[in-house]
Amino acid sequence: MQILRMDGGTRIQGEARIESAKNAALPILAACVMTDEPVTLLGIPDIADVENMLAILRSIGCDVERDGSSITVRAQGDLYDSVPPHLAETLRSSLFLAGPLLARTGSVAFGMPGGCEIGLRPIDLHERGLRALGATLEEDDGIVRCTGKNLKGADIHLDYPSVGATENIMMAAALTPGKTVIHNAAREPEIVDLARFLNACGARVAGAGKQMIAIQGVKKLHGATYRPIPDRIVAGTLLAAAAITGGELRLTNAPVGDMIAQIAKLRDMGCDIRDGVGTLTLRAPKRLRSFGQLQTLPHPGFPTDMQAPMFALASVADGVSLVLETIFENRYAHASDLVKMGADVILNDRMAVVRGVQRLHGARVKARDLRAGAALVIAGLAAEGVTEIEQIGQIDRGYEKIEIMLSRLGARIKRADE
Repeated sequence: MQILRMDGGTRIQGEARIESAKNAALPILAACVMTDEPVTLLGIPDIADVENMLAILRSIGCDVERDGSSITVRAQGDLYDSVPPHLAETLRSSLFLAGPLLARTGSVAFGMPGGCEIGLRPIDLHERGLRALGATLEEDDGIVRCTGKNLKGADIHLDYPSVGATENIMMAAALTPGKTVIHNAAREPEIVDLARFLNACGARVAGAGKQMIAIQGVKKLHGATYRPIPDRIVAGTLLAAAAITGGELRLTNAPVGDMIAQIAKLRDMGCDIRDGVGTLTLRAPKRLRSFGQLQTLPHPGFPTDMQAPMFALASVADGVSLVLETIFENRYAHASDLVKMGADVILNDRMAVVRGVQRLHGARVKARDLRAGAALVIAGLAAEGVTEIEQIGQIDRGYEKIEIMLSRLGARIKRADE
């Protein structure tokens, strides 16, 4: 077992480059099985979720090579149509293989995926979308068997603009004869990026980023070399780290246009943020002020993945902040640990009231999910004394060697064995 040990009180300052987004790379890696030609992806972070996805791809018969931040996938020949349950349990995004494998092989079997325990996260929208394309689904002992030898395009309306369901349907439809239209589609930047990738491989996807996406099925996709978009959540996490420590940080290769909601809230807290072409520069005040109210919403609203880091900022901001989590019903796992560090928090169902304190203090805490872990790291940077974070495997799922990343920017943080 390893922990992150940090001694707070130093300013985060300097420059950092943002690499490809986890939430963009994972569905694109799944989509690689839709062609038997090589696909090379660039700038892919060395994080646990990516490694788990690569293990799944190898388990179904893909040849996978990693060279630094470049990954090449060759999905040649016959592929297994079943995702091993012990691997699916490690990764929510294993579900992304349902649509691609169904389109490629005519059948797929998958179990309930793993990932962060932040809510129910049902897969019914995925299943209904695949059924609308003509697939037959049967469940036995927790395993869903999906078959569809004669799929055809369809009009599909999502009751909720689910990112995962939109991506899964879009991938399946890309190789399905006829035209598929997804109504009330998710509009997240990662949706747009997946569409760009599919089109780079010969698909015909139009409207990604809007509420209606049209996919004209093609017979075959070809290989491509592609760089997924930069990670707006890693970028936001680093900005939050600078903000809570009174620091100054410049980000390069930053997805500025995808971070408007985050930037607005940081400005509300008193941060001076200058944006350029692919750059963001933040100068923090001596003390942050409260952001008033923050409500998570589907894009272009405030991203749920940044709620926990902003919660950490609110814990030391001047004033009272109100947080309303509308996406997931169990996404305040960080609250109890922040209270342990001295935060003043009142929880009521999906609402949190955070009254900023002058200073947090170091404590022994646990990363109970990925973004909760990021929030504790941010809090530890500003806390008085030593903070030790357990269960850091959760953090490793989405941040590449976070202790090295932050050490380069002035933090006193290291990974230590228990």
